[in-house]
Amino acid sequence: MTSDKPLLVLNDPWLEPHQGVIEQRIGRFNLALAAIGPGTSALAAYANGHKFMGIQFNSMAGHWTIREWAPAARGLSVIGDFNGWNRDSHPLTPTGTGIWHLQVAAAAWHHGQLVKVHVVGADGSRRDRIPACIRRAVQDPNSHDFAGQIWQPPQPFKWRHAFDPATITTPLIYEAHVGMAGEEPRIHNYREFADDILPRIAHAGYNTVQLMAVQEHPYYGSFGYHVSSFFAPCSRFGTPEDLKYLIDTAHGLGLAVLLDVVHSHAVKNTAEGLNDFDGSGNQYFHAGPRGEHPTWDSKCFDYGRPEVRQFLLSNLRYWLEEFRFDGFRFDGVTSMLYHSHGTQAFGSYDDYFGGDADEDAILYLQLATRLIATFKPGALIIAEDMSGMPGLCRPHAEGGLGFSHRLNMGLPDYWIKLLKHSRDEDWNLTELWNVLANRRHGEASIAYAESHDQALVGDKTLAFWLMDKDMYWHMGKADPHPVIERGIALHKLIRLTTLVLGGEGWLNFMGNEFGHPEWLDFPREGNDWSYHYCRRQWSLVDNPDLKYQGLAGFDRSLLALVREHRLLAAPPAQLLHLDAAQQILCAERANLVFVLNFSAGNSAFGYPLQVAGQESRKVVLDTDAVAFGGHGRIDPGCEHPVTEAGIMTLYTPSRTGLVFAKTSA
Repeated sequence: MTSDKPLLVLNDPWLEPHQGVIEQRIGRFNLALAAIGPGTSALAAYANGHKFMGIQFNSMAGHWTIREWAPAARGLSVIGDFNGWNRDSHPLTPTGTGIWHLQVAAAAWHHGQLVKVHVVGADGSRRDRIPACIRRAVQDPNSHDFAGQIWQPPQPFKWRHAFDPATITTPLIYEAHVGMAGEEPRIHNYREFADDILPRIAHAGYNTVQLMAVQEHPYYGSFGYHVSSFFAPCSRFGTPEDLKYLIDTAHGLGLAVLLDVVHSHAVKNTAEGLNDFDGSGNQYFHAGPRGEHPTWDSKCFDYGRPEVRQFLLSNLRYWLEEFRFDGFRFDGVTSMLYHSHGTQAFGSYDDYFGGDADEDAILYLQLATRLIATFKPGALIIAEDMSGMPGLCRPHAEGGLGFSHRLNMGLPDYWIKLLKHSRDEDWNLTELWNVLANRRHGEASIAYAESHDQALVGDKTLAFWLMDKDMYWHMGKADPHPVIERGIALHKLIRLTTLVLGGEGWLNFMGNEFGHPEWLDFPREGNDWSYHYCRRQWSLVDNPDLKYQGLAGFDRSLLALVREHRLLAAPPAQLLHLDAAQQILCAERANLVFVLNFSAGNSAFGYPLQVAGQESRKVVLDTDAVAFGGHGRIDPGCEHPVTEAGIMTLYTPSRTGLVFAKTSA
C-alpha cells in the first residue's frame, strides 16, 4: 500500500504536523520548474543570463552589445577608456522589460579596456557603476577605485585535464585562501597556489580544495564574504585565465575544486556593488529594513523576484561552465533560510516550518541545487547551516532542498568551548559523544574540528588554544615541554575523534593539519596594514627539527585510513563503551574499533572491551606513535586476541587514540 505522504515525513513521523508546509514547498518548486519550461534542460537554459546580459562580443555579427537590468532607472550610458569617460556619448536604450541595451562596433572596444555604466537613478541620483555581470573588475593602485574591464582574450584558455566530480564519493576538503596561501607577507596569486600549494594538498591526502574569496570583493579583510562583482574572479590574485590554470592543475592532481559561493548577501557599497543600482532603493535586494543584514552590515537579496533568482542561478552556471568548478560550498545558508537570519534558538520543528522560514529563499535554494546537480552530475553542494533544517540534504521529490552535505558547524564550537572553559579532567564524555554523534539520519554532513572561522583574529586555532605562546619557543623535537606535549597529544586526539564520530566528510583549513600557530589577521588600519598574520608558514612543517612534521604525518595517516577502510562512507559510529571515570570512549565504525583515552594521566593496563566477533585485532593507527611526535607506548606489531565471549584486552595510554582492525581484514 502506497502513502501520499512525502518521503521526508514517512522517514520522520515527528514531521507530520508540518506535512502541509513540506507539500507546499514541493508544489511551489514543481510549479517554478514548470514555469521555466519543460524538460531537464530548461533550467540550465534559464540560467544562461550571463551569456545575454553584460558585455558580449558577437564575432559572427561583428559587434559588441551591452545590456543592463535597471527597471526603475531614468537613463544609462556606458563610459570608459574608449570614449574618454564621456557620460553623454554612448546612451543605452530601454527595451520596456527593464533591460537597457547598446550595440557598439567591433573596432570600438577591445580586450583590457576599462568600462563603467553611468546610471541616472529613479531618485535622480547620478552614479558611475560597474556592470552587474562584468567578468573582471580591477582596482586602481593609486585611487583604489574599482572599474570593470572588458575581458575577451584573443586566445581561449586550453584545458588539459578532464575531471569527473562524481569520483569524489567521500569529500576530504582542504579549505584555502589563495591570497594568504604563501609564506611571504603579501598577497599571493592563483598560479603560485597552483604550482606551490596544490601539490602539498594532494600529498597530504585531500581530494577536494575549497577556495574562499574568489568572487570579487572590494575589502580584502572581508575574507571574500562581502561580494561586489559576482561574475568576476578576484583580480588581486590574477586573471580569469590564472584561475582556470589553478583549477586545471588541481584536476590533473585528482583534486576537485569547490567555490565558496556567496549568495546569502552582498556588499553595501554603491561604487563597486549592486546596491541601489537603478536608484529605486532596492532592485536586487529587499526594500527597507528587510534589505539590511543586521549583523553583517550588508544587503539581503530579494529571492522572491524572478530576475534576482535568474541572476543568481546564472551565476552558478557560469562558475561551473566557464571555470569548471566541481561544486559549491554555499555560505550563510542559515541566514538565507529564516527572516531572522537564524539568530533565534532552534528548539523544535516548529522553528523550521513556521513564519520565520523564508519560503522565497527556500525555493531559490531548491532551484539552485537542482541546476547544479543536473548541469554537473556528481557535483558537491554543501550548505553552511547551523540550524539543522530537516530535509536540507534530501532530494527535492522527498520534500528536501537538495544539498549533498551540510557543514556540522556545532563541532568546532563545542571544542573551542571545552578548551576555553573546562579543564581536561572535567570533560564530560557522555556530552562529547552526544554532541559529536548527533546529526540527522540520512543527511550527510561534513565534520571538522576547526575552519577559517576559528582561526580569525579574536579567536585562536585549536593548536594555539592548546599551546599558545609556548609554540614560539618549544616546538623543537628535542624539547620535551609539558604544555607542548599535552597540546600535540590532544590536537591529534581531537581531530581523530571528530572525524570518526562527526560526519560523512571532512574539512580542514590550510595549515591546521600541522598545527599552524597564531591566528589570521588581514591587513587593516589597526595593525598598520601588516601581512604578518595573513600568510601560511610552510617552513615550519618543512623543518625536520620541529614537531609540526609529526602532526602533518598523523594527518596524512588519518586520511589514508579513511580511504583504505572507506571510513566516512560507512554508517555512523556505534558506541561500544563509555567509561566516564577513566575518560575512555570506545566506538565502532567501518569494522574498525576506536579506543579514545582523554585522561590526562590514567593509562589503563589490561583494559577489557566487548567487541563484535572473535577475530584478533591489530593497531592500524596510534596517535601516540613516535613518528607523530608521540611516545610510542604500545607495540605496533602486537596482535590482540578476542575471547569466545568477545572480549579484547588492551593497553590504552593516556591522551591517545588507538584504531584497531581485524587481522583477517
